[in-house]
Amino acid sequence: MKFTLGQIRKHANNEPYTFDDYVDVSELKTMNNDIRDIKPVQVSGHCTFRGNQIVFSFQIKGEMILPCARTLVDVPYPFQIKANEVFTTSSYFDEEEEDEIHPIDGEVIDLTPYIKENILLEKPYRVFSEEAKEQGPEDGEGWKFLSEEEEKSKVDPRLQKLESLLDKKKKDN
Repeated sequence: MKFTLGQIRKHANNEPYTFDDYVDVSELKTMNNDIRDIKPVQVSGHCTFRGNQIVFSFQIKGEMILPCARTLVDVPYPFQIKANEVFTTSSYFDEEEEDEIHPIDGEVIDLTPYIKENILLEKPYRVFSEEAKEQGPEDGEGWKFLSEEEEKSKVDPRLQKLESLLDKKKKDN
């Protein structure tokens, strides 16, 4: 998604310049970030021109396919991200704000890298499929998956002998 400075100056001088388009971000699935598939995302928003700064306020909508943290099956994950990016035409800007304000090289602003960055920043750490949530506790060799209720009701094996002594004492009384 590219904008020329001439286009922005012409349309964003008096009122915000609005845009709405689909952007192909399929390059994200080739990176090592667990995104198995991602369709083109819808980017809509507006651009305003304030002095030397150009402010893009936009929303990214789409769906990515991520692996389930338990079963590794594909899980569709819809997302909606709001983002703001600030660009400057001035060669003089505060170095502390360098991370938040992007200098413009040439006459074209390409929002695509910033769209990809925002998607990666908002990608969840892990997701679970509905099938994995519905499955009951599972057993394995030397392990058993316990729910919180089972864990609370389970008696510590070190204390089982004490419990039998207490039961024996109650029977004697």
